[in-house]
Amino acid sequence: MYNDSIAFPHLHILLKHVGKHLMIGNFSIAFYGMCIALGMMLAFLFIMREVKRVGMKQDDFMDMFVAGILFGIIGARIYYVVFSWDMYKDDLLQIFNIRGGGLAIYGGIIGGLITVIICCRIKKLSFFKCADILCFGVLIGQICGRYGNFFNREAFGRYTDSLFAMRLPIDAVNRSCDITTEMMRNAVTVNGIKCIQVHPTFLYESVMNLCIFFFLLWYRKRKKFDGEIFLWYMALYGLGRSFIERLRTDQLIIPGSSVPVSALLGILLFAVCVLYMWFFKYRKMVRSWAEKKKA
Repeated sequence: MYNDSIAFPHLHILLKHVGKHLMIGNFSIAFYGMCIALGMMLAFLFIMREVKRVGMKQDDFMDMFVAGILFGIIGARIYYVVFSWDMYKDDLLQIFNIRGGGLAIYGGIIGGLITVIICCRIKKLSFFKCADILCFGVLIGQICGRYGNFFNREAFGRYTDSLFAMRLPIDAVNRSCDITTEMMRNAVTVNGIKCIQVHPTFLYESVMNLCIFFFLLWYRKRKKFDGEIFLWYMALYGLGRSFIERLRTDQLIIPGSSVPVSALLGILLFAVCVLYMWFFKYRKMVRSWAEKKKA
């Protein structure tokens, strides 16, 4: 084990040298940023292909994509800072240091949604029809972006000795405040290096998002109304994230409570989206029955 190693001991996997950045001369490029950039590129390529498939204008989506990325990142950072204010109140310049991590996906979704709604109104496009396409891009970005957390040694879960347990040298963890008393109590020393053993929640969420992506890819030609793909995405992601969030040690907590923001929001999203889909299908069924009765 080395100071920059990451191990999965029960799977007999040892990644000896996992850096946080790539050096080109004197210039440092963070792997976190590279993962996000890769996600953006793959998302853009998929969205453009999907737009062409449904017969819409690619130029309209190029504008929405660029604006959505910009304001999505701003929204993700604002959301994270608001619910982690104690980390930034004494050093406000750190608010702008996103290379070290600290982007909340729900903030990104909120920022992106507001942007897309405004763009759709300006361009006179159906928001739900556009959202059915764009949500695939969000999923691709999430799948790739979670590996930025892997390189940064952050967004991991609590202590575990399960099959997928991930072992990290304590000195390599991005934020020491994410290390709990339980982790320290169960820390192990390997080759003179003290390590914690945690749930690899970045991997859990990435795999979950990949499963949602393939489900929506299969379902997109079977949807009953515009917006159904988007609602399924929000419902499934919200439900899955609410469970994964309970494992994490870097939870954003509602001020004055012990309730994780993402867990609560995930359950609410699932309930609202499922109810909306049920209501839409029920209303459609009633209308169909009424039309048959008139005939």
